[in-house]
Amino acid sequence: MFSKGTYIQRRQKLAKEVNKGLALFIGNGESPMNYTDNTYRYRQDSTFLYFFGLSHPDLAAVIDVESGEEIIYGDDYTIDHIVWMGNQPTIQDRANNCGVKRSAPSAQLKKDLDEAIAKGRPIHFLPVYRGESKIRIFELLGVLPSEIKEKASLEFVKAVINQRNYKSEEEILEIEKAANITVDMHYAAMRMARPGMTEAQIAAEVERIPMAEDGYISFPVIATINGQTLHNHYHGNTLEEGRMFLLDAGAETTIGYAADMSSTFPVGKYFTTRQKEIYQVALNSHEKAIEMLKPGIPFKEVYFESAREIMRGMKDLDFVKGDIHEAVASGAHAIFFPCGLGHMMGLDVHDMEDLGEEYVGYDNEAKSTQFGQKSLRLGRKLEPNFVLTIEPGIYFIPQLIDLWKSEKRFSEFLNYEKIESYKDFGGCRNEEDFLITETGYKLLGKPLAKTIEQVENERLKAF
Repeated sequence: MFSKGTYIQRRQKLAKEVNKGLALFIGNGESPMNYTDNTYRYRQDSTFLYFFGLSHPDLAAVIDVESGEEIIYGDDYTIDHIVWMGNQPTIQDRANNCGVKRSAPSAQLKKDLDEAIAKGRPIHFLPVYRGESKIRIFELLGVLPSEIKEKASLEFVKAVINQRNYKSEEEILEIEKAANITVDMHYAAMRMARPGMTEAQIAAEVERIPMAEDGYISFPVIATINGQTLHNHYHGNTLEEGRMFLLDAGAETTIGYAADMSSTFPVGKYFTTRQKEIYQVALNSHEKAIEMLKPGIPFKEVYFESAREIMRGMKDLDFVKGDIHEAVASGAHAIFFPCGLGHMMGLDVHDMEDLGEEYVGYDNEAKSTQFGQKSLRLGRKLEPNFVLTIEPGIYFIPQLIDLWKSEKRFSEFLNYEKIESYKDFGGCRNEEDFLITETGYKLLGKPLAKTIEQVENERLKAF
């Protein structure tokens, strides 16, 4: 946890942003894997962590935004729990740690909410993402799970986003800690991968590193020779000479702050000629996007320029023809670059995605529905203390190539004969994490090898 004062200040600021009534926070409970006592690793809800800092299951909290009264609800462990779990702090002890003066048993929450509703006071709640949390909202407020997104408090959502989007100095230090661990994860993969190893062996070592720092992975590791599948969590393939290996992995610190990086390297000692050509185009796009980072620039502009940089490079290699600006405006670039350029990051690796991308990443602007661009999670003007990723890539997805060719889609811009000859290529990307400063940007974490020469130098250490 941060200091008690941090959480007090966060809650006081929030109370000023919500007009009246009660702000309800639902913490996460344990989630069974295959029976009740065999649970997944526990992870507290990020908004609950942000305002209370307590990583303990089955808590809820209420802030009376008019009186300022705060209550944490939960049940103390009985001797039946203690024999299995050891001695534990009481709920009031936990509440004291984050500056909340009152606690109450879980059963009291329903009574307090009913009393407030009877007085005509609004109950503000956030859109929840776990099934058990949706059930709890139904039990407390009578809101059906199917109605939660519609009936969640937009006023509450925007107030939370308006705080969490801007990272404090202590948050930035914590994210940088996660980023440094993440760099170590990627170097471990670069320095151990060899032909004949399995993807699972690489993934296992990558996951070990944050766990050894008393942290965890910030999302399921992508460790694959099939980089054309953007979120590939299958680890059953054997590494082969001539292929490339794509690693997308990040660390989460002990108190929940995330990092997110990607790297691509040859399975052998060196990139092949065609791998170098495509990798360099993707890297040029990556560097172009970084150069543009500064306060006031709409991130959509950075995305479009990174897409144009990819299309310029692919035109030089005879994959693309015609006017580059027209090609990107039409969406033709999405055959190589069908995803977004980056996303906000903090306590969630896709920060506050559960609260609504249109508010977090677009500030109420309408998102595009165009294939490729619709996957851009961040489009708004950048501001100081935003933390975000940059991750353009180039992917040869056989099914997408076949579909677009059969439809003759964008045939005025795409050389399908050349593109088809690369259907076995896979995909590549680099990804780094950045803080937007008052004048530009700052790389978070230690530099990670990304030029062809740097990557090949690291690869030589594996042999």
